[in-house]
Amino acid sequence: MNINDLLKQKNLSKYKLSKDSGVSFTTVSEITTGKTNIKNCTGDTLYRLSKSLDVTMEDLLADSMEYRQSFEIYKSNICHMVKDMGDIDFIIDTLESGKIRKLYQKKWYPESLYLLAMVDYLSRENGLPICNEYNDIRATRLCDTIYPSSVIAMSAFSRSDQPKQDSYAKAIPEFMRFNIVESEVRNVY
Repeated sequence: MNINDLLKQKNLSKYKLSKDSGVSFTTVSEITTGKTNIKNCTGDTLYRLSKSLDVTMEDLLADSMEYRQSFEIYKSNICHMVKDMGDIDFIIDTLESGKIRKLYQKKWYPESLYLLAMVDYLSRENGLPICNEYNDIRATRLCDTIYPSSVIAMSAFSRSDQPKQDSYAKAIPEFMRFNIVESEVRNVY
């Protein structure tokens, strides 16, 4: 969580946080302005700030420690989550967590749109209504078409666009809406 957002949410000033936590005002100010990255703070500083803000140390570090994996791994992880959780629980978890919007706000557009496409696809497959909360995001589309890496490799190996054309023709509509070519989300191992 961003420390500035926490201060606003809890209606705290930097001075009050400094006083409550015992962390110097200079340190609090440098963290909130970005001069000091919170991941470089000592454990004691993180502990004091998290205790005063009533969040975990992990919550404070989450934004600065986030790692963006390759899109292929991301897609695979999402498909495995669907398999492990089941369609309905996956939809509920995704919608309740706000993951789609969070990814979109971080400008992780392929991940956000893939997740939204998955929710829409699973909703259709299960006869559920589409969640209207993301209609603004549904109005967007990636500029370039994203193909699975296996399709790109087959096209390069064969020196032909035929594998791309075949994959495009078989793509699931909810994914194609966002310019993501995806034809298989169920058969994961």
